[in-house]
Amino acid sequence: MKKIIVPVDFSEHSEYALQTAASIAKKQNSEIIVVHMLELSNAIITQKQSYAMEEAAFYLKLAEKKFQDFLNQEFLSDLTVTPIIKHYKIFSELNDLAKEEGADLIVMGSQGASGLKEIFIGSNTEKVVRNSSVPVLVTKGKAVVSDLKNAVFGCDFSDDDIVPYQNAKNLLKKLNCNLQLLHINTPYGKFKTTKEMKEKVAKFLTKANESELTFKDVAYVSDYTVENGILEYAHDQDIDLIVLATHGRKGLAHFFEGSISEDIANHSDIPVLTFKI
Repeated sequence: MKKIIVPVDFSEHSEYALQTAASIAKKQNSEIIVVHMLELSNAIITQKQSYAMEEAAFYLKLAEKKFQDFLNQEFLSDLTVTPIIKHYKIFSELNDLAKEEGADLIVMGSQGASGLKEIFIGSNTEKVVRNSSVPVLVTKGKAVVSDLKNAVFGCDFSDDDIVPYQNAKNLLKKLNCNLQLLHINTPYGKFKTTKEMKEKVAKFLTKANESELTFKDVAYVSDYTVENGILEYAHDQDIDLIVLATHGRKGLAHFFEGSISEDIANHSDIPVLTFKI
């Protein structure tokens, strides 16, 4: 893992994300790229009036000063940290930056169970997840500094989930984190009999080159909603990380309907890692 991007707004939750990234970077010998999205309109930046130019310069200098103070952290010692200031608060730009830098991971902070706010107002975290072609790790209200030991990948075992699962497994292998597959059976819409589940799981495992795994190696939960099933299982099994596949701009997670995936990210107090389908 060469580079990790951390978008920050200098809040305590962005500090948690930065501390999480630092913990990973020290184990992977990675560079951290810290990005602040400076909300300056195009009018302010391009206007020739002296007051507009002075205002833009003021905010840039203020951001630079905040960066100096924010990055003066003991946990960043012995790490290569590159600060970057973007002039627009367009969060899809993070994906462009990730591509330019060849980043392997984006780490973001959120408030956790009370919703994705505090560090990014509104649904900006979701915008990053939907636009990102690299994995996004969302920390939930505190820094992740201990080793991630057990992760669960919730999916519907469709062909679309194969590549995200393989990518998740490869990334988590670098972190020495075990990844388990989880099937949620609900009484609505996509309910499956045991026979149907076995057949679908068997096909998935074969296509994913997981011939050593069998039906019994996959976890199964029955619940009224996918969200409740994943969250209950994660807590019952002391899971350190929830992994989801995302469908880009069409919304989070191929097998989720409506806003269920957003609800998982919003309500989970466990870190969430997303991979784009």
